[in-house]
Amino acid sequence: MSFTLAIVGRPNVGKSTLFNRLVGKKLALVDDQPGVTRDLREGEARLGDIRFTVIDTAGLEEATDESLQGRMRKLTERAVDMADVCLFMIDARAGVTATDEVFAEILRKRAARVLLAANKSEGSAADAGVLEAYGLGLGEPLRISAEHGEGMSELFSALMPISDEFEEKAAEAETLAPIMDLELPEEDGGEEEAEAAWRPSAERPLQVAVVGRPNAGKSTLINKILGEDRLLTGPEAGITRDSISLRVDWDGTPVKIFDTAGMRKKAKVQDKVEKLSVSDGLRAVKFAEVVVVLLDAAIPFEQQDLRIADLAEREGRAVVVAVNKWDIEDEKQEKLKALKEAFERLLPQLRGAPLVTVSAKTGRGLDRLHDAILKAHEVWNRRIGTGQLNRWLGAMLEQHPPPAPQGRRIRLRYMTQAKTRPPQFVVMCSHPDKLPDSYSRYLVNGLRGDFDMPGTPIRLFMRGQGDKNPYQGKKKSTPSRLRKHMGKAPADAKPVKRGSRPSGGRPLGRKPVK
Repeated sequence: MSFTLAIVGRPNVGKSTLFNRLVGKKLALVDDQPGVTRDLREGEARLGDIRFTVIDTAGLEEATDESLQGRMRKLTERAVDMADVCLFMIDARAGVTATDEVFAEILRKRAARVLLAANKSEGSAADAGVLEAYGLGLGEPLRISAEHGEGMSELFSALMPISDEFEEKAAEAETLAPIMDLELPEEDGGEEEAEAAWRPSAERPLQVAVVGRPNAGKSTLINKILGEDRLLTGPEAGITRDSISLRVDWDGTPVKIFDTAGMRKKAKVQDKVEKLSVSDGLRAVKFAEVVVVLLDAAIPFEQQDLRIADLAEREGRAVVVAVNKWDIEDEKQEKLKALKEAFERLLPQLRGAPLVTVSAKTGRGLDRLHDAILKAHEVWNRRIGTGQLNRWLGAMLEQHPPPAPQGRRIRLRYMTQAKTRPPQFVVMCSHPDKLPDSYSRYLVNGLRGDFDMPGTPIRLFMRGQGDKNPYQGKKKSTPSRLRKHMGKAPADAKPVKRGSRPSGGRPLGRKPVK
C-alpha cells in the first residue's frame, strides 16, 4: 500500500518541476510564467526505494468565487483532502508572503500531514527565506532545489517514516485477509487466450485520446465518463493545458483516457505555453490506440477539425468522430443527415468511421460512444488469413485487372498481412513503381468493404523484389566445356571476327568439307 503526496503552494514556486523530478519524466508543462498548471496531474513517483503517488496541483490563489482561479483553487483543495501527505512549497528567494501564511493556516486545518519545503534554496541568497519559513508553524523547512536536484536526501528522510507506516498497514491487511478471497489459477485458454491478447485488461487498459478544437467540450465529456468533476471546465476557451491521463472502468472496460488541450490553427498559436500544450496533445495522439475527434454541433467540420482527423489517420490510429452539444439541436434528423454527407465528402480517408452524437452536459449518447470505441479498436487489431486474402485478390483481379502502362502488364502475384494496429498488407507484384495510386485505392476500398474494416487506417505496400533479374550487372562467362579447349592467345594476336577467313585456313565456325 503506497501513500499519496500532493504538492501545493503559490503559483510559480516550482511544483511542476519537482513533480517531473519525482516521476522521472517531463510530464507536466514547465514555464517561467505563473499559472501554467491548471488541472490535477497524478504520477507514479520514486525517491530512493520509496514508491508513492504524487499529485501536481494548480497554484493556490486567494479567489473563492466561480472564476477560473476560484475553480482551480477548489480542485487543489480537493487534492489536499484526498492526499495522505501535503508538501507545502514556498519560494525561498522571495521569502514568506502573506498568501503563504493564509494557505499555511488552511493546510494546518485540512491536511493530516504537512511537510514544508523551501524551494530555490541553492546559494546564500535563499538563507533569509528559509529562516522566515520557520514562522509558518509547519515544522522545520526542507531546503531543496527542484531544478538542480538538491535536498532530495532530506525529502527522502522525511518521507521514510510515512512509507514505513503505510507498509505496516498493508502487511496487516494481508494478514487479516481471508483465505477464501485468494484467486485460483485459471485454466489455460490456448488459442482463445492468444486471440484475445490485444483486448483491454486491467494491466493493459485501452488508450483513448480525446482531441478537438478549443471549447468543444473535451474535459466536460471526460468528467461525465468519470462520474465526477475531476478536470477543470468552464465557458472559457483553452482552459486545459496539460494532457492529463486518467484510468477509469467504463462500463466494464478498463480505459486510460487522455484529455488534451484544444488545437487551434498553427498561425494563431503564438504563446509559448500554448505551443507546449499543443505538442503535448500531439504526443498523446501518438501514444493512443483510439482517437475521439470531438466536434461542436454548432460549427462542425471546420478546417481545423479536418486537420486533426487527418493527423490521427496519418498516425495510424483508430478514429471515432463524436459530435458534442447535441442536446441544443432542434432539427436533429436533418442535421444528422447533413453531418454524414459532409463526413463522407470531406474525410474520404476515414470512410465508414463511426459518427456518434453525444451530449457531454447531460451524458446522452455515451453508451453509443463506448460501443463505437470498442468496435474501432477491434477493427484496428483485426488479422486476416493469407489464404483468404489471396482468394480475395484473385476475385478483385478478375473484376478489374491492373493497367498495362507502356504495354507492360503488371502482375499481382501474392498478398499477405504484415501486421496489425493498424492493418498493414503487402502485395508482391511486378513493376510496383508503375502501379497507379487509383488501383491501390481500389484495393483498399475493397478491403474495407469485403472484410468489414470501416474507418480504420489501412496501409498497402507494393513490393517487387521477386522479378529482379539475377544476371543483371554480371559479365558473360565462357562455358566450361569450351574453356578447356581454348589456349592462351599470343600477345601480338589480333582479334578475328566470327565468319571471316584468316590467311591459309577456312572461315571460323565452319566445319571442313570432306
